[in-house]
Amino acid sequence: MFLLGLNGDEVSEEYTKRVVVTILVAASTSGATFVFTWWWARRRARRQWDAKEFLDRIIVSLNLFADGALKIRTVLERSLDEIFLNKLAVAKVWAAARATTVENPVMPIAKEDRWFLLNFVLNAVAEHFVAGHIRRDAGQPVVVVKYALFLTCELVGDERIRKVRAMLVRQDVLENFPYADTMPALENPWHADRIKTLRVAAALYKTEPDNFLMLEACV
Repeated sequence: MFLLGLNGDEVSEEYTKRVVVTILVAASTSGATFVFTWWWARRRARRQWDAKEFLDRIIVSLNLFADGALKIRTVLERSLDEIFLNKLAVAKVWAAARATTVENPVMPIAKEDRWFLLNFVLNAVAEHFVAGHIRRDAGQPVVVVKYALFLTCELVGDERIRKVRAMLVRQDVLENFPYADTMPALENPWHADRIKTLRVAAALYKTEPDNFLMLEACV
């Protein structure tokens, strides 16, 4: 042992040195880790900004038509990790998001993964409509609306900003999309991209409906 052959003062001094060295090493390591983490986060944020890709979050939006106009309203926004409670699921969403194009913004998800990935989102969205279902169960009058839920990664606007989005649109609207070759009034010019997305989704719903899950909302 390192203490053998040392007197009391020497033992105390040697012990103090070792404690100080341990503290300094720990502090240096923690400091280096903090600096690296800070640098990496800034680098990642800069790369996302330059590429206009924000693929670590998901926005769930309600797409509705009222008075001849498209209205887009955000239901929730979360990190992917909060919605897809599995690292492999997040990786699959990232891969599908990067595989989208301007012409096809609906995520090309493998058939065997569609229900599982969509169900993660459905569970998160369904929480917002629990009160209506309880009123329905209690025998109170409610209006039942059926929505189709699907995943996209649109390239939006002139800068082609890319975001992961889950979209809700009424099932009957998707089945008989009213703007297949016309354009409704828009709240913002770039919402024309959303009409294009909904056209693609309406066509896909007819051929591959398993790209969609149905949400029953009671209001």
